[in-house]
Amino acid sequence: MAQLRIALAQLNPTVGDLTGNADLIADAVRAAADAGAHVVVTGEMALTGYPVEDLALRDTFTAASAAALESLATRLRQEGCGDVLAYVSYLDVDGAGPRDAAAALYRGEVVAKQYKHHLPNYGVFDEYRYFKPGHTLDVVRLHGVDIGMVICEDIWQDGGPIAALGEAGIDLVVVPNASPYERSKDEQRLPLAARRAREAGAPLAYCNQVGGQDDLVFDGDSFVVGVDGTVLARAPQFTEHLLVVDLDLPTGDEHATGVFAGLDVRRTVLSDDRLPAYQPQPSPPLAEPLSDPAEVWAALVVGLRDYVRKNGFRSVIFGFSGGIDSAVAAAIAVDALGPDAVHGVSMPSKYSSEHSQSDAAELARRLGCHFRVEPVADMVQSYVGQLELSGMAEENVQARVRGVLLMALSNQEGHLVLATGNKTEIAVGYSTLYGDAIGAFAPIKDVFKTHVWELARWRNDVAEQRGETPPIPESSISKPPSAELRPDQLDTDTLPDYALLDDILDDYVEGDRGFADLQAQGFDPELIDRVVRMVDIAEYKRRQYPPGTKITFKAFGRDRRLPITNRWRETHEM
Repeated sequence: MAQLRIALAQLNPTVGDLTGNADLIADAVRAAADAGAHVVVTGEMALTGYPVEDLALRDTFTAASAAALESLATRLRQEGCGDVLAYVSYLDVDGAGPRDAAAALYRGEVVAKQYKHHLPNYGVFDEYRYFKPGHTLDVVRLHGVDIGMVICEDIWQDGGPIAALGEAGIDLVVVPNASPYERSKDEQRLPLAARRAREAGAPLAYCNQVGGQDDLVFDGDSFVVGVDGTVLARAPQFTEHLLVVDLDLPTGDEHATGVFAGLDVRRTVLSDDRLPAYQPQPSPPLAEPLSDPAEVWAALVVGLRDYVRKNGFRSVIFGFSGGIDSAVAAAIAVDALGPDAVHGVSMPSKYSSEHSQSDAAELARRLGCHFRVEPVADMVQSYVGQLELSGMAEENVQARVRGVLLMALSNQEGHLVLATGNKTEIAVGYSTLYGDAIGAFAPIKDVFKTHVWELARWRNDVAEQRGETPPIPESSISKPPSAELRPDQLDTDTLPDYALLDDILDDYVEGDRGFADLQAQGFDPELIDRVVRMVDIAEYKRRQYPPGTKITFKAFGRDRRLPITNRWRETHEM
């Protein structure tokens, strides 16, 4: 048996910030060295941030990434951390183009490199290509332990790189990752890692990125699983963390090289001698996975916080309508940024109810954030009177005047404007372009309406358990939702009941189910026709909606993209 202490550095890098990200990595390696670690693993493309998207096509950025890697290797040696084997992922290039890569840094040098099979962009042209014969896997031997590495999605392939490492007689597998968060994703991630550890015949250390990047959010949740699939160590979700764990590893004496499972295995020997026996530190407590609502709330908070801060803003502003969507968005914003960074604006028109205005004021009081009232009735009347507007044109002018008002305050005071629409409304086009759809970020864009209510109740319950005032007024949760753009208006005047609507949308949007499947689920054919048509004709609105944190498998603007000009309609008559 050989002993080895490994550290997983769960970091929150920023795309393009090579200097800042190098500082994060150096600080983590230094902390790991202070903790006696022999190996440190960082997340996927921790040096460049992830995903870099079309930055990968800029030769200057790729060259700067490679130079930053060499500089980091030198820096770690100069700072006394050279004897720690550091796995650092970055952007490189070869004859096939830009490559998602990882390197092993040791004593001031890049001692090994591993390229991922492809560089995903998480866009419409994303294509998964397996490792093929002729690809090379680098293995590093440190203190008598053979360490193999695969990068993120490379562990998806049955009989691929993990099988090759297992045939070659590996002792430990490290996996740098940047796995975007989705609800219930850990139900797939952990069992997959456990299967791969059994396939490799060796423990597997999975280090995931944490933090927000545009509409993606990464949950961390790094872990080490034993060869039998047992979780040996686990980091918390949605926070930077250094997970340090001691491993006892059975090792082989031979350095097997050659072709295994069709892949070339290449070895770099740094040291053959095993470490003198040492007293292992107590096993770190296993971080418990968050409950579903806690996990989603944390994702929304981190996604908003990092979008605001990484883009250089200090505060946000948006409309406080007294309804459930703006209330939940406000609670998320305060949890993310603090009350002093949140500015709510009540913008009553002649149709705004007294309870909506009082609910908005009560929300601000409970949250302790900034709040002002800016009536829009006179501004709306200027448009309505001059243009003789009525019906929907009059309704939409109210929303658009509010949008102009918020943007004016943003320009004047430097706040980032948030849109507070939910996934249900965005799906069926129940929003006004340049009105309530205005803003730079939409924190609940990927949250269905019924889920918004669930999160509101959960957040209030958490506050009560802490002995705090629930942040969301009960009346904002319980009252029937209304845009209040005409007398006595309710959402149900235009839309089916939200519980029923969300059931259909979950199948049609998330599940990509056709008409026959929806009808087999028991939905009324005429209702299916109505909902599907609303969804299909609203694509042009969705293309213009701000980005928002992705929490589902099929987020608008990221995973689901249909032609705007599209005459395909599926009906019950087909």
